[in-house]
This record gives sequence, C-alpha cells and structure tokens, in this order.
Amino acid sequence: MDSFHNYNCCKKGFPKFKKRGNSVEYKQAGWKLSEDRKYLTLTDGFKIGRLKLVGSCDLNFYQIEQIKRVRLVRRADGYYAQFCIEVDRTETITPSQKAVGLDVGLNHFYTDSQGEVVENPRYLRKSERKLKKLQRRVSKRKKGSANRRKVIKRLARKHLQVSRQRKDFAVKTARCVVRSNDLIAYEDLQVRNMVKNHKLAKSISDASWSMFRQWVEYFGKVFGKVTVAVPPHYTSQNCSTCGTLVKKTLSTRTHICKCGCVLDRDLNAVLNILAIGLKNTVGHTEISTPLDESNLCQIDASRSGKLSR
Repeated sequence: MDSFHNYNCCKKGFPKFKKRGNSVEYKQAGWKLSEDRKYLTLTDGFKIGRLKLVGSCDLNFYQIEQIKRVRLVRRADGYYAQFCIEVDRTETITPSQKAVGLDVGLNHFYTDSQGEVVENPRYLRKSERKLKKLQRRVSKRKKGSANRRKVIKRLARKHLQVSRQRKDFAVKTARCVVRSNDLIAYEDLQVRNMVKNHKLAKSISDASWSMFRQWVEYFGKVFGKVTVAVPPHYTSQNCSTCGTLVKKTLSTRTHICKCGCVLDRDLNAVLNILAIGLKNTVGHTEISTPLDESNLCQIDASRSGKLSR
C-alpha cells in the first residue's frame, strides 16, 4: 500500500503532491461520489473542488460499500482516480485439457512446450532513438525555463507510452496462455537478482517477465486454472529425454545428449519445466500462488477514471 499525505490548500485546483509522491490514497472516508457516479468530491479539507470522472469504467455496477480504497494518481498525461473494489471475479470456460510449460528469454519472449515461440516486442529498444533525442533536448534547455518543462513533459509521456505498451502486451499474452491451457508451468525466476547484471539489466527490464508472471497468476485465479512456479535450477542443463546433465554455456543454443536427443536449448528447458510442474501437481487439485491483486492496479492507470475540471 502506498503511503499518502493530506495537504491543506487555500486555493482550489489539482492536488499538490510532494516531489517523492505521485499519489494520495483514501480508504472508506474522506471522499464522496455523486449519485450518477460521474463526480468525485474529497471531503477531508483538500479543497480541490468537485472532480469529473472521464473514463470507460462504469461505477454504477458496484455499491459504495464495495469501494475499499480511492487513489488519486498523477501520470505524465494527467491525473487519474483509481477505485479498489471488493468483488469476486470468476469466469467459467470449457477446459482445454492441455498443459503447457513456459520458458521466458531475451531472444524470444517465451518458448512453450508445444514448440510455439512468441517474439520479444522490445518496446524500450524500439523507442530508444526518440527517447535519446528528447533527452538531448532537455539537456540543451535552460534550467528553470518554460521550454525545458515542456520537453520534460514530452519525455515523460514517451516513457509512459512505453510502459503502457509493455503492460498491454503482458496482459493480452498472459490471458491468451491461461485461456488456452488448464495447467501453466513456468520458472520461479528471481528477476531482482538477475538485473544486477549490468550488461543485461535493460533487456531484462524491457522484457517485463515479472509483470507477465503476475498476470498469469491473476488470470489463473479468474479462470480457475492451475499455475505453478518451478525451481529454475538445471532446467536448461538436464536432458529432457533421459535426465542426464549436459553442461553448456549461454552461447550454446543447441542441446545435444549422448542418448541421441538434439533440441533447441529453450525447447529442452521448457520440456523440463513442464515435467517438473506436472510432478509437483500430482495429488493436488489446486495450487495457489500468493498474489497481491492491488499491485496490478498500481502498475498503470488504464482502467481508472481520468480527472477533468
């Protein structure tokens, strides 16, 4: 949960945030919605007036008691209101009777156990040229000038666009994977430790493996599918056919074993991941992974109501 502060403003206007904070959060007090759910008023002395909610989400589907938190968020393109609603979201679909293993990577976003490959979109890499150009413009502008502030806003909006592209890809890909399979096995990667490699940190962050995993687990709960994280140790070294340890460097992309098994390195790894995932689910009807669903709302404000005066 984000920390928040209350501010007393003598003039009406948009919320005044400290430099370190881009959001202010209320629980079930300090705010009020209009009867038509189109206006939000803060009643804690914030004195910013009545805010109009502009967005595609209709709050009339929910009772006021279901709204547990209200968060005002500042983004590069404006202010948003996020509503955390207590609702049991479940969807029933026909079982596919399929199980799949996923091996994420940098050359490809992931390779599954059925041989399918999803390309890595590399949104940050594709936008680096424009980002560097805007950054140079910021450096050339005089500090404190209006022109510098304008270019800084353009740079921030470009970064926001990249982050939203990354999230959109992760959500749609995760939903497709979960709907198409009854069991999804993937590596329990410690991305926080992996980005300490400065040569690969930018590419790993751009791939957004952690975000993809969060949405796979979330949609697994929504659609009633089994999601299981398996230890990543030796998944690419062990032979998926006989289990023999075949040591190889990162530059070796083909798995060759004495038993005659010749596979792509990623395909061999994903077959091991699926086998371990199936083994871990024997005797269990449900595997639940701890997931803080409120974190998904904090990733972006795409499902929030934008504020307008």
